[in-house]
Amino acid sequence: MKKNIAVLGSTGSIGTQTLAIVRDNPDLFSITALTAGNMSELFAAQVDEFFPNKVSLQNGNISTSNHNFEIEIVDTDTIVSDSDVDIIVIAIPGLAALKPTLKALEQDKTVALASKEVLVVAGEIIEPSIRFPFTKVLPLDSEHSAIWQSLRGEVGLENHLSKLILTASGGPFRGMDASSVRDVTPQRALEHPTWRMGSKVTIDSATLMNKAFEVIEAHWLFDVSYTDIEVLVHPQSIVHSIVEFTDGTLKTQLSMPDMRLPIQYALGYPDRLPRPSSFPSREIYEMPTFTFEALDEDTFPCFRIGLEAGMRKGTYPAVLNAADEEAVKFFLQGKVPFYGISDLVEETLGKHNSVPNPDLEDILESDAWARNQTREIVMKRY
Repeated sequence: MKKNIAVLGSTGSIGTQTLAIVRDNPDLFSITALTAGNMSELFAAQVDEFFPNKVSLQNGNISTSNHNFEIEIVDTDTIVSDSDVDIIVIAIPGLAALKPTLKALEQDKTVALASKEVLVVAGEIIEPSIRFPFTKVLPLDSEHSAIWQSLRGEVGLENHLSKLILTASGGPFRGMDASSVRDVTPQRALEHPTWRMGSKVTIDSATLMNKAFEVIEAHWLFDVSYTDIEVLVHPQSIVHSIVEFTDGTLKTQLSMPDMRLPIQYALGYPDRLPRPSSFPSREIYEMPTFTFEALDEDTFPCFRIGLEAGMRKGTYPAVLNAADEEAVKFFLQGKVPFYGISDLVEETLGKHNSVPNPDLEDILESDAWARNQTREIVMKRY
């Protein structure tokens, strides 16, 4: 039977690649709903191609006059509650993904989660829905998918798992020291050597805040303590993560860097789907030589700052995420320097009085507080 899929954020990088997988596998998947932030030619083309029953736009309207099929224009809550939907792909950037994710889980839906912010800010709330092997929250990040695949079939993990090793490309400034990175421009920071992503995620990759977020995600997804999660720089981006077991065995998942692979693994689970169209077929000897390096926390302080906020729990992760979003926005606008990002995030966190065991309201209030606080610091300092 076909799986019915709703894609929240269909015009972004993850959304468009999800639809590419559906396009390659029309006998396995159908699109029942699409959402986007704004009306665009791309969104209109997606609606024309995939015939969703329901659509939702955060801003603007979509005309159905040119379509020879019926489209229901609804809000996101209606889509995530739809009894016809089997899998909801959460590809909405930022904190906007939180409410739809929680609503979907309340409705006992399977969520394929690409939005890092959800687990970063609300891991304590979502944790009861996460039980490895996953049934309700399926990770789409390449690093977490690699761990998922490496752990599949293993038994007694509570006794046999030693540590998780996440890999990082190192971003565009790998190998540079702090004095060289200090004055880099937004344009230079957006030149990621491996992945093509949205501007926010690309800057987070340049600061390595993205990797701190992924460690926090891994902590919640796999119920592993922070002390048992390590990060190594692997510039080739072929080894997507490594699992170490207590007997010294290392297991990993290797592939050329292409987000379609972790996406289709989640959509097809427990089956594996055919190779995506246009995905390169390479012999193992054609792959580049693998190298690994230690992560330079002195040059990239965002990693340390993010990891510390995650370990402190409470509403610190919500403040971390909000302050980082604001700081990255100011950097992209040319209003703060590259190291202004880490300075702003750290100062905002230092002013925060955390709420232990937060609920959704606590998280949203802390998010709003952190954004205002970060803006005030920028106004005074820059």
